[in-house]
Amino acid sequence: MTAREIKKDIFYVGAQDWDRELFDELIPLAEGTSYNSYFVKGKEKNLLIDTVDPAKTEVLVENLKSLGVDRIDYIVSQHAEQDHSGSIPKILELYPQAKVVTNIKCKEFLKSLLLIDESKFITVDDGTELSLGDKTLKFILTPWVHWPETMSTYLKEDKILFTCDFFGSHVASSELFVGDNTARALEGAKRYYAEIMMPFRAPIKSNLKKIEGLEIELIAPSHGQIYDKPELIIEAYRRWTSDTVQNKVTIVYLSMHGSTVKMVERLIDDLVKMNIVVEPFNVVKMDVGKLAISLVDSATVVIATPTMLVGVHPDVAYAAYLFNALRPKTKFISIINSYSWGGQAIDQLKGILSSVKAEIIDPVSINGYPKDQDLNAIDELSEKISMKHKKAGIF
Repeated sequence: MTAREIKKDIFYVGAQDWDRELFDELIPLAEGTSYNSYFVKGKEKNLLIDTVDPAKTEVLVENLKSLGVDRIDYIVSQHAEQDHSGSIPKILELYPQAKVVTNIKCKEFLKSLLLIDESKFITVDDGTELSLGDKTLKFILTPWVHWPETMSTYLKEDKILFTCDFFGSHVASSELFVGDNTARALEGAKRYYAEIMMPFRAPIKSNLKKIEGLEIELIAPSHGQIYDKPELIIEAYRRWTSDTVQNKVTIVYLSMHGSTVKMVERLIDDLVKMNIVVEPFNVVKMDVGKLAISLVDSATVVIATPTMLVGVHPDVAYAAYLFNALRPKTKFISIINSYSWGGQAIDQLKGILSSVKAEIIDPVSINGYPKDQDLNAIDELSEKISMKHKKAGIF
């Protein structure tokens, strides 16, 4: 994307990555992604907020050239991860007078990751202000969104909050602003929150409070589109980080010879009859991002696995590991297991889920193909889930 003016003397100079399909070698990118960088022209000083992934450095350089930028005094680094910081060395090479403005923790990360010399830094603290002559920037430390050194930058006169990964989304788009396409924006943002931000729900709630007093006209993250209706994404984050869950059961399953899926189908039928929303995910075919989205507000998660080599199937173990790492606000967990001659699948799953603070509803374990009494046990599990939801006031 070419350089575009956001407000007077404030420009988008980042890059769209239409073809990227995987992030962190894990997260599928259904709509590519963007690396947003912003140039602010001040009366006395010029400033760049974040850079782009090293693969798109030349796009950033060309955008700056197209604006006739002959001087950059400050490079604000809000987060040290290379998709935002990776082009800093090239910008320092082209604009040697520039200083990297960041907090102490981020400085140490940048020195380690990019080998930037100590002399190139100006460190700021929470609430520090920096003047460009006619524009004033206020730095707001927002740790654990999603690294310990992350921060946001508030441009006071123009009422723009630059948030880096905070409020971001993996979306490549020729439309710079969200505008009226709010459904698409929220879907992308919820996926992003689920995959990256959800483990840090508590610090994110604290950081939301830190920006409450700001008058914000635009939220400009470093991935995805700019929010020209900031309350849209702020309210969404308030919902996602709250303790509220929905009357919903997420089922993660795999079946090798039909036993497990038979029980899962019975469970789905039971729950639907009880007016509980069900979202099943076959781990062999699932989109990890969609599973993560489901976990954001699901009251209960059921993991169903056959026994393989006396334990949990490796693909189910992988899904359970992700569940444990994401640490959703799920209230209840249960396990369904089928086996032939023995195994420790249930105990293994309980061990994998050690970080999930949820009540475990008695698992169902059957030998061989499910018989009537086994399906009755699934009916009982459904009843227990329904009663737990009602008792918790989720219905």
